[in-house]
Amino acid sequence: MAKRAAQGSGTIRKKTVTRNGKQYTYWEARITVGRDPGTGKQIQQSFSGKTQKEVREKMQAAAVAVNTGTYTPPSKLTFSEWLDIWTAEYLSSVKHNTADTYKSMIRTRIKPVLGAVKLSDLNPHMMQTFINGLEGLSTGSVHLVYRIIHAALEKAVRLEYLPKNPISHCSLPKHEQKEIVPLDDAQSAALLRAAKGTVLENFVALALFTGMRISELSGLTWDRVDTKAHTITVDRQLLKTQLWKTDGLFGSPKSGKTRVLKVAPSAIAILKDQHRKQAQMRLQAGEAWNNEHDFVFTTPECDPLTPSRVSNVFKILLDESGLQGVRFHDLRHTYAVNAIRAGDDIKSIQGNLGHASVAFTLDKYGHFTEKMKMDSAARMEAFIKSTLNL
Repeated sequence: MAKRAAQGSGTIRKKTVTRNGKQYTYWEARITVGRDPGTGKQIQQSFSGKTQKEVREKMQAAAVAVNTGTYTPPSKLTFSEWLDIWTAEYLSSVKHNTADTYKSMIRTRIKPVLGAVKLSDLNPHMMQTFINGLEGLSTGSVHLVYRIIHAALEKAVRLEYLPKNPISHCSLPKHEQKEIVPLDDAQSAALLRAAKGTVLENFVALALFTGMRISELSGLTWDRVDTKAHTITVDRQLLKTQLWKTDGLFGSPKSGKTRVLKVAPSAIAILKDQHRKQAQMRLQAGEAWNNEHDFVFTTPECDPLTPSRVSNVFKILLDESGLQGVRFHDLRHTYAVNAIRAGDDIKSIQGNLGHASVAFTLDKYGHFTEKMKMDSAARMEAFIKSTLNL
């Protein structure tokens, strides 16, 4: 009776093949990694390489893994196939907009380069070369691509499709935080003048005076506004239009938590003005008016002011006010800095902005707090000097 090969044992042999009239020589190792529980037949894994030493090292590493119970059979899936599985079955825990961003990055940046590679063939050097080759992307986008791949491959490791995550130890470009450039008072006034009489008149003003995100303002409905208590409840945001058919109109805020803003009387006056203007639009539209969800901000045709619509009109306002290069998100920064100037404590600002922690808010705006302290000290010094000279 033939002797059965022990689990973890293997053989190495030299092989020569002819392709297109040329001979190629390489080394191949085979190792027994287990037995099929149904047939009892050996399950073998093969390794190939240019030298005998190379395949011996691969075989020895596999033998150690087999004998210590840590061996993971290589997956036959391509990376593209695994990404399809991962996005379909394992992205339910992230927000709709985040999942949409992940899928876009996978489609445009990851699959074209790595999609055809077998999951088991991905290796650290290949991952580093890919990361280094992400030209044209900002540092933040490169870090995002890394996080997407790391999460997808980490799930593959947990499901034992891979023994370890090949991208874990890649070197990434230094993540430099963009300088926050809020609008000064003159710029804010110029923007509000440009918005006067447009569909964004009150939308822009409320962004400047509350710090709400564009998607939160787009998704704001009248039942979330209390003009008597001077509050706005922010508990959802309007999703991107391509998600409406499958995921509905609304998603939770970016922080995932509800926040109640105690807003200034001027902000309430803006909302009251918006209510009057919307009543006029309703009268002009007549029976065609159908604000089913009771949005605060709509077009005269009663369509919601989606973030994409807002962005298109906002670009026109920037041209008219000479503020090219300003982003809508800069209005949120402007609110935060003005709140610091007004003397609001950092905890209140954090709560109004919906940041996860005070530390995050301080990291973003702490230098403005220090600048205000220095300005205050300079003003006091000028006052003291002028007093002493009397």
